[in-house]
Amino acid sequence: MPDRIQEGDLLAAVDLGSNSFHMVVARYVLGQIRIVDRLREMVRMAAGLNGEGGIAPEVMARALDCLSRLGQRVRALPPGRVRAVATNTVRQLRVPQSFLLPAETALGHPIEVVSGREEARLIYLGVAQGHPPTQKRRLVIDIGGGSTEFIIGQGYESLERESLQIGCVATTRRFFGNGKLSRKRWKEGLTEVSAEFQQFAAAYRARGWSEALGSSGTIKAIGECLSAMRLTRGAITESALAQLRDALLEADHIDDIRLPGLSDERRPVIAGGVLVLEAAFNALALTRLKVAETAMREGILSDMLGRATQRDSRTASIAAMAQRYGVDAAQAQRVEATALMLFDCVAGRWGLSDDERSMLSWAARIHELGLSIAHSQYHVHGAYVVRHSDIAGFSTQEQEFLATLLRYHRRGLSTSAFNALPERLATPALRCTLLLRLAVLLQRSHDPQPLPPLRLEAGERSLTLRLPSVWLEAHPLTQADLAAERELCAEVGVELAF
Repeated sequence: MPDRIQEGDLLAAVDLGSNSFHMVVARYVLGQIRIVDRLREMVRMAAGLNGEGGIAPEVMARALDCLSRLGQRVRALPPGRVRAVATNTVRQLRVPQSFLLPAETALGHPIEVVSGREEARLIYLGVAQGHPPTQKRRLVIDIGGGSTEFIIGQGYESLERESLQIGCVATTRRFFGNGKLSRKRWKEGLTEVSAEFQQFAAAYRARGWSEALGSSGTIKAIGECLSAMRLTRGAITESALAQLRDALLEADHIDDIRLPGLSDERRPVIAGGVLVLEAAFNALALTRLKVAETAMREGILSDMLGRATQRDSRTASIAAMAQRYGVDAAQAQRVEATALMLFDCVAGRWGLSDDERSMLSWAARIHELGLSIAHSQYHVHGAYVVRHSDIAGFSTQEQEFLATLLRYHRRGLSTSAFNALPERLATPALRCTLLLRLAVLLQRSHDPQPLPPLRLEAGERSLTLRLPSVWLEAHPLTQADLAAERELCAEVGVELAF
């Protein structure tokens, strides 16, 4: 966050789900988040996937129209007060930027893409906001349009997270693509989906939980149907779910489904949702599932508040990675202090924000992560680990930003690598990389003695490092490294002087 959240500030969370887009607007009052507005539109992004990483033009248009309407509600809010998150459908696009660029323009704010496990973490955090914290473990299930998340957590922390590309839209298309319903097809679908759940079901059952909760529109819709049928009072039980399935299969075609409490917009995808939930009940031996009122958007708001109050989950994730890979903490601290000092010298001239300062700080803390694999090309190894790990709190774009800093903090630079990032991140990533490179270079000797007084000045495409000539003459290796760095910076169009 660019600055701390102030009393009375408005915040907004946007959830670009595979079935629906949701927005929650809240006000920060007395240390709490109070919801002041909710907007929701059924978009069915997952239905537009063509199997080749593209999306149907009419679905793209529907999504952008929706984002324009949502954008009107938060147009006046500063960027740090709006967080938009895209999930499974955007993850599946071959070129996510083909959607993200016009989508960000329509919304008026950046859009993050999160991994399946990060989506699961945010879902659990959102559900936990709506239920009193307890030390007992909870199971949370969220059936979205394109994926289903399973989380075991305790208090506000998720302990186990799984995300499978099985959702109500995708499952309905997969098993009932022609709209026809039959018990035979249902049984086949149930067998296939249940088999997908077996990869983690035994471990989850061994871990155990005291209560199970279901979030998402699909589970809410099922709960409303069961309540309207007077089978339960809103919760979902094993026997009631079986009766709902039997009532659903009385229809020969999806268009003919008539269930009490089922809305017209939910009818086209309810079959896939019920099938997925039945498979989950079977795989996890569930007998009862409570319906949660909160979901991922509340989790996004909570995460935003945590970032602004020094409870950023990303900081804990970086600390865990540093420990797991045996990073030299003292050297990382020296590099971080130097990098941030250089950052503060040029941030104003280069237009770098607190968000970029945090990314530079985290990159410095784990810049030697790859040494646990091999010294040769350790910057490449470290970047690979960061790029392909599930790191709690980070979006895929943030991980790519971080991985780019690690990949190019030493040796050669590549303009194309930075241009491959989203346009709004390319220049900040390059500039942060240059600062990290200088910090690593100046601390190359691993000497605990402090550096001499130095100053960094920036132009649009230039850097001037000023430091005592006496000190530089006494450190010929640093002098040689700076001369080499000047040549490497020139390759990306930056003039370095010292």
